[in-house]
Amino acid sequence: MNILIILAEVSLVIFVFLLLNWFVNKLFKLFTKLKSEDRSIKTLRRNITGLLLLACLVSCILIVGANGYLVYRGENLQQYTIAMLERIPSGFWITLGIGIAQSIGTFILAAIALKFLKYWLKVASTRAKNLEKNTADDESIDAFFNALYHRISGGIWLWAVILCAQFLKLPATVSEYLYIALRIYLIIAVGLLILKAVAAVVDFLDALSVRYSNPDNLLRFYDRLRHLIPFLKRCLEFVIYVCMATLVIQQVQLIANIAAFGPRIIKIIGIIFISRVLFEVVYLLVEEVLFKDRNLTDIQRSRRLTLVPLFRSFLQYFVYFAAIISILYTLDIDPTPILAGAGIVGIAVGLGAQTLINDIVCGFFILFENYYLVGDYIEAGKVEERAVEGVVEAIELRTTRIRHPNGQLQIIRNGDIGSITNYSKQYIFAVVEVGVPYNSNLAHVYKVIEEVGQQLKTNDPDVLEGTQIDGVESLGESNLLLRTLTKVKPGKHLQIQRVLRKIFTDALLREGIVIPIRAESAEG
Repeated sequence: MNILIILAEVSLVIFVFLLLNWFVNKLFKLFTKLKSEDRSIKTLRRNITGLLLLACLVSCILIVGANGYLVYRGENLQQYTIAMLERIPSGFWITLGIGIAQSIGTFILAAIALKFLKYWLKVASTRAKNLEKNTADDESIDAFFNALYHRISGGIWLWAVILCAQFLKLPATVSEYLYIALRIYLIIAVGLLILKAVAAVVDFLDALSVRYSNPDNLLRFYDRLRHLIPFLKRCLEFVIYVCMATLVIQQVQLIANIAAFGPRIIKIIGIIFISRVLFEVVYLLVEEVLFKDRNLTDIQRSRRLTLVPLFRSFLQYFVYFAAIISILYTLDIDPTPILAGAGIVGIAVGLGAQTLINDIVCGFFILFENYYLVGDYIEAGKVEERAVEGVVEAIELRTTRIRHPNGQLQIIRNGDIGSITNYSKQYIFAVVEVGVPYNSNLAHVYKVIEEVGQQLKTNDPDVLEGTQIDGVESLGESNLLLRTLTKVKPGKHLQIQRVLRKIFTDALLREGIVIPIRAESAEG
């Protein structure tokens, strides 16, 4: 009999351990449904299970030891146990029984409620698919309603556990901590649901905007602002996460004061987002105003293309500077001393950065005196150094970016621009030298070249006038070198020179005139 009593007490302890372990596993499953289970959560879960197992083993050893000591003293374990139970008031057993019954009933009601909830959410999911079948994704709708079911079911089970703790008359501290856990769970669950809903709404509005945009309404600008959608999503995600963290921190009294930083962080995120949107919108409006006129000449378009990057740089620095000042005010930091110190540092740096100032001044002169524009083909550089040539891609206050015909990007400081040869002013000559034998009929050769040049002028809009023969450039050992000039549009001389060499060669060969050497490139 003594052994049976000891086994019964040990079994009761093991049952309590299994019940607690099941409850802990349920809690972890609820929280891992909110977010994927990572290594830290698994480690915490194993540590709690290990502590419970250790407590169970220690309790079993203490029970066996205490009962062994009583048997050693000659006590009757059955009578001793009954006497201990009789000392407990009968009202306790009645309250315990009622509490257990109420707890069982609560869990049964929770299970039934979840069955109904699952059914109605399935109905709602089906209707949502039917309503938005043309624009929505069925998999995303199913994922949303599944997540909603898991969040609500977790809240219901936590609420059932809180009620059971009250029914079983557990200490008030247990119920208080369970309430805190429930509130934290609901905050995280609702926040993640809002996060998914916001992403779905943004994608839906994005699809509608693309569908209904046309040249006759304001949505025609949407395609040029669409690149801000990922940035908008990230800002909304950060705002929701900050709100969630703020509400969670407010539930813990020890760190509740930190929650006061939440609204400030949200304001900073809003300032950053508004600054980015303002910059893009103003830049878009400037481009729209500058290029609204469809009848711009090439020179007018080049000038405006030159000014747009400069305006973009000024606008970018101005908006970011205003954003930093606003953020400092949001953090209750007076920016006046900082600006004063920055001004002193700027003066000191300016005195030592004469090269930088020289580059900026030269940049202003290049712009205001119209040396060259974006799109011009130029050759620049100091005489004693290697010349840089190509198409101007951007003119900045400190540097000029030039794309070489071979493709490489050349960046030259405005202070080192040196002498400038601009091939894009009004017109330029495509100069091609053609070699012919000494025994050639030059009058016939001139006529062939002029006819070919006139035909090219008719077919190519980049050619302004027909080809003119400048005369004999030089006398070689076996040939005469003729120099030809063709007036073309600015910056088109290299392309036309290549075309002319081919058609000159073909035309002279058709006339039976053998060209002893290939035509050489001439300076344009």
